[in-house]
Amino acid sequence: RPYRPASIINVSAMSFGSLSARAIESLNIGCSLSHAYHNTGEGGLSPYHKKGADIVFHIGTGYFGVRNDAGEFEIEKLIKLVQENPQIRAIEIKLSQGAKPGKGGVLPGSKITKEIAEIRHVPIGKDVLSPAYHTAFKTLEELVELVERIADKTGLPVGIKAAIGKLDQWKELASIMKSTNKGPDFITIDGGEGGTGAAPPSFADHVSLPWIYSFSDVYRIFKDEGLTERIVFIGSGKLGFPSKAAMAFAMGADLINVAREAMMSIGCIQAKICHTNNCPSGVATQKKWLQNGINIEDKAERVSYYFKNFKKELIEITHACGYEHPAQLTMEDVD
Repeated sequence: RPYRPASIINVSAMSFGSLSARAIESLNIGCSLSHAYHNTGEGGLSPYHKKGADIVFHIGTGYFGVRNDAGEFEIEKLIKLVQENPQIRAIEIKLSQGAKPGKGGVLPGSKITKEIAEIRHVPIGKDVLSPAYHTAFKTLEELVELVERIADKTGLPVGIKAAIGKLDQWKELASIMKSTNKGPDFITIDGGEGGTGAAPPSFADHVSLPWIYSFSDVYRIFKDEGLTERIVFIGSGKLGFPSKAAMAFAMGADLINVAREAMMSIGCIQAKICHTNNCPSGVATQKKWLQNGINIEDKAERVSYYFKNFKKELIEITHACGYEHPAQLTMEDVD
C-alpha cells in the first residue's frame, strides 16, 4: 500500500473537544489552502474537519467516533466513516504520544457539549478518559493483524504513532514486519517535547525520549532490517521551524507534523489553561463567546501563510545545500 504524501509538512493531531470548533475549522481551511494534511487527533471526525483539507483519521485508545457503548473498537463504524468521508486519506493508530507518554488523558466534563458527545460517542457532561493502553490488541502480532485488517477493509494506508521509551518492542516489530511482509505503511515518531493539559506534568515533562534520540534509535532499527524504503517515517515534536525540519529530513523523515506553531498562527497565546475551558483566545474552549474571538477567514489565511513561508525557507535551505528536495539532505549536510 504505497503511501507517498503530497505535502512535506502537515498539521498534527489536535482533537475537536480539546480545541474549539472555530479553531479546527480555521486549521482545516488553512491546510486546504496549503495542500497539507490535517490530522484529526483522537477526538473523532467533526464537521469542522470537512472544510476542504485531506484528513488523516487518528485512532487513540478511547476509539472515539469508532467505538461502541462499552468503549471498544468497532471496525464497522470505521468502514462506514471512511465510505462516507472520501477526504480521509490515511488512518493512524496511536500507541502513545509525547504530550502524554505512558499515560492516558482526560477531557473534562465541562468541555463535553452535546455535539462533542455525539461525535465521540460518549456521555454528555462527564469526564472522558483516554486509557493508557489499547483493548483492540495486546501483542505486536495482534497490532500487525489489526493494521492489515483495517487496511484490507478500508483500502487506505494505515500507520502507527508512538513516543519512544525502551527499544525492545521496536526491534520485535521490525523483525515481525520483515518475516511476514505485513505491518504499518507509515510510522510517526513523536518526541517527548510535546505538551498538553490532559496529562500530569511529570509525565508530559519527563517521560519518553526527546525527538532527536527517539527518531534516530527507531529509524536505525528499521534500517538494519532493510525496511526504511518501504515505510514512510513522520517526524513530530517541535519541528516547526525550517532548520529543525531540515535536520529531520536529513535524519530520514519523509514528512513532518506541526502542532503548536499552527495553533499559534490561529491565535494561541500558550496561556496553559486549556483544561479550564477558559482559553482567552478562543482556541481551546467550548464557550461560544470566547470562540467568537476567532475570525475563521482571517485565521485560515494565517495558517496558510505559516505553511507557505515555512516551506519557502526550507526549500531555500535545501537549494543552498545543492539539492532539489529536502529528502535529499544527509547527516553530512547537517554537520
